[in-house]
Amino acid sequence: MNHFKGRHFQKDIILVAVGYYFRFSLSYRDIVELLRDRGITVHHYGPIFKALWRRHQTAHAKSWRIDETYIRVKGRWAYLYRAIDSNGLTMDFELRKHRDYTASYHFLKRLLTTNGRPDRLVTDQYRATLKAVKHLIKQDYLSKSAHQCSKYRNNLIEQDHRFIKRHRVRSASFQSIRTASATLSGVEIVHAIRKRTRRELSLIGFSVVDELEALLAA
Repeated sequence: MNHFKGRHFQKDIILVAVGYYFRFSLSYRDIVELLRDRGITVHHYGPIFKALWRRHQTAHAKSWRIDETYIRVKGRWAYLYRAIDSNGLTMDFELRKHRDYTASYHFLKRLLTTNGRPDRLVTDQYRATLKAVKHLIKQDYLSKSAHQCSKYRNNLIEQDHRFIKRHRVRSASFQSIRTASATLSGVEIVHAIRKRTRRELSLIGFSVVDELEALLAA
C-alpha cells in the first residue's frame, strides 16, 4: 500500500519529520522549527506503523511482564497498558481511558490470542488485573501455574516505561485519546525497533528513518 499517496511532501521528508518526533523528546513545535525551511508539517502516522509492526512481529521469549503507566490526556489520567518479554522486547501496548477489569481483560486476551500461552506471566497485584487473569485462566487462555505476582520481576517493565514517560515530559498533555493513541503508537514502535536493533548488535547503528523505511517495505 502507498501510505503517502496524495501527500504534499515526498516520503523521505515525511519519514524524517515523523521519525524524529517519535524517536526524540520533541514537541510538534520543535519539529516545525527544525524543518521550517523545508516547509514540513507533521502528520500522525503512528497507527500506520503500528499496524505494519504488528503484522511482522517475530517470536518472543516465553516469560512476559505486564504493567500500565499513566499518561495525561486533556487534564486527566489515561492508562497505557504495555507488555514486554524477559529480553525487554516490546510485545504489545494499548492506551485506555480507565484502569479497570475491562481494560486489563481485553489487553491480556489479545496478547494471549496473538502470542499463545507463556511459561510465565508476571503482573502487579492490582485487583482488576488479578480478576482479569483469573477469568482468562478459567477460559484456558493461560495456565494457573504460569501467573506470578512479583514486584521484583516486574522491575524490567517499570524501567522500560521510562523512555515513554521521558519522551512526553517536554510536551503539554494530549488533548484527546485519539491524538494520544496515535502519537504513542509511533513512539512505542520506534522504541521497540530500537531495542531489537541494539539486541542484535548492529554494526551500522540505529537510524529511525532507515528502520521506518524497512517497515514500510516489508
